[in-house]
Amino acid sequence: MDYIVVFITTPSEDEAAKIAKTLVEEKLAGCVNIVKNVRSIYSWQGNIEDETEVLMIVKTRNELFEELANRVNSIHSYTVPEIIGMKITKGSESYLKWLEEVTWR
Repeated sequence: MDYIVVFITTPSEDEAAKIAKTLVEEKLAGCVNIVKNVRSIYSWQGNIEDETEVLMIVKTRNELFEELANRVNSIHSYTVPEIIGMKITKGSESYLKWLEEVTWR
């Protein structure tokens, strides 16, 4: 089984919590950490932006990425939300077993 961590940024903690609850309730994620006050500097529509955002750290199975990304896109307020998946190369056996169990559909 392959597992990933997905990074998603949102403009507010409330939006992050709404997305996180949706992903966990729909078994697209086992756990979502919400990290407030992340400073993001990025290029958007020809301008350099400097904003405070909220970072979501989502733990899930690789095979659920496309469905998770589609679900996030359907409820996220950004036109182009950051949804980046990174493979978990190592993890405790008990945690990964739990993650598999809670995302089983």
